Amino acid sequence: MAAKKILMLVGDYVEDYEVMVPFQMLLMVGHAVHAVCPGKKAGDFVRTAIHDFEGDQTYSEKPGHRFTLNADFDAVAAEAYDALVIPGGRAPEYLRLNPKVLDLVKAMAKAGKPIAAICHGPQILAAAGVVSGRPCTAYPAVGPEITEAGGRFESIPVDGVHVDGNLVTAPAWPAHPAWIGAFLKVLGSRVEA
Repeated sequence: MAAKKILMLVGDYVEDYEVMVPFQMLLMVGHAVHAVCPGKKAGDFVRTAIHDFEGDQTYSEKPGHRFTLNADFDAVAAEAYDALVIPGGRAPEYLRLNPKVLDLVKAMAKAGKPIAAICHGPQILAAAGVVSGRPCTAYPAVGPEITEAGGRFESIPVDGVHVDGNLVTAPAWPAHPAWIGAFLKVLGSRVEA
């Protein structure tokens, strides 16, 4: 397996598990992962939020950890990366307002690079206009945004994954085994049991 260089777009109040687990797992299998946030540099951190499913009408939210960034957002160029990961949480709602974030996503989608987005991460995909004509999934509350952006929202179990070519999406962190496994396949990675 050739190691890939992966860009991870994060921001304050990114979902804790959705940034920590994929970041660590992708490193574990030998990929390079650059976690970046607009307005921040390597060594800075973002605060995370833990979203849980406790029987309420929507997820609950608790304080998470500090996640340390390892690359500078201002130095990022889409052509330098092989793939993109967009975790969920509350960060996507404001990251999608950043023109450079949208330009990065558009460039990577146009180049056909693998893109993995989970939970609220597809809000950025919708804002960038890259779901038009494509089926994908997300946290159910994001479904209307996907539809409005011309995509086809796929309602699947919270631990499921949807793959459409280079696009790998999932509803929330309970899908990590399926989501990360499918993303590794799209990347061409092999994991030995």
